[in-house]
Amino acid sequence: MTSNGHGRLDTEALREEIRRTRVELGETMEALAAKADVKARLKESAGQARQRMREQAASTVARLRGQAAEMTGLARADMAQQGEMMRRNPTPWAAVAVGAVAVVVAVVVIQGRRR
Repeated sequence: MTSNGHGRLDTEALREEIRRTRVELGETMEALAAKADVKARLKESAGQARQRMREQAASTVARLRGQAAEMTGLARADMAQQGEMMRRNPTPWAAVAVGAVAVVVAVVVIQGRRR
């Protein structure tokens, strides 16, 4: 090499180029190794699938809870309406109560005669 300043610059530039090439080669090797690591890729894929399933399950549970709350509200409203109807017109319930008492009396009378 020459003893002037250009020789040193060329050498430094060459060293820098070699260093960059080594870094790029290292990154390329890491990328290839990651692609070749089937076990790790399967693990990552399984983890992603597991996360998707958890999200879907959480979404389904939230949806079902919402529907259950809505149905509960509807049932309560219906029961309140039925209760209000019974308070307004107790005649059907009184008839049911009289019928039940008549059945009980009939059973007691029949049992009393058998003894």
